[in-house]
Amino acid sequence: MLIAGFPAGAWGTNCYVVAPAAGEECVIIDPGHQAAQGVEETLRKHRLKPVAVVLTHGHIDHVASVVPVCGAHDVPAWIHPSDRYMMSDPEKAVGRSIGMPLMGELTVGEPDDVRELTDGARLELAGLELTVAHAPGHTKGSVTFGMPEAADVPPVFFSGDLLFAGSIGRTDLPGGDMDEMLASLARVCLPLDDSTVVLSGHGPQTTIGRERVTNPYLRQVAGGLGSQAAPRRGM
Repeated sequence: MLIAGFPAGAWGTNCYVVAPAAGEECVIIDPGHQAAQGVEETLRKHRLKPVAVVLTHGHIDHVASVVPVCGAHDVPAWIHPSDRYMMSDPEKAVGRSIGMPLMGELTVGEPDDVRELTDGARLELAGLELTVAHAPGHTKGSVTFGMPEAADVPPVFFSGDLLFAGSIGRTDLPGGDMDEMLASLARVCLPLDDSTVVLSGHGPQTTIGRERVTNPYLRQVAGGLGSQAAPRRGM
């Protein structure tokens, strides 16, 4: 298994390129602000051919490079229908102006081929199996992607802005809802095996086992301590 990730752009959003091995087809997850160059460098380094872009949610820090990346490789983008409007109207998604200098660097709009994600769907792309879980709370259309254990890696969980190392995504932007966030943490995260590697939208990787013990929000939904100590993150 090959998973290459890098933080991109003004928000340091993690973009991931995932393939069965070097020299094969791959999937790109969350090509956000200024991610296109990093994507191309990763593809060249590992001799990869993209077949799809998949998006954990529609915030501009996760989708800003979708149009150029999809256009350069003639591949579709997958997103939950509740967040699809954000690709064309990013300022509405955050409830305020993002800022003209930054907006001048963005390609706003949809790629030519957009496909919609549904809860429980199993995507078979590039020789990979991605299981989609709808996880509202950060946005109405937030999703996560799970990958089963393989010969050389434990289960992998691309959590987007649902779960971070020590924290969770913010819920104060349009479409955010703390009750939904906590429900998603309980429904989507708690059943995962402790060995599951969490690759989130921001910050370092972690594991479900570590977060089950140390993350105050995950402890709250599991019946543990309260959640006020840790700041929430994401755009």
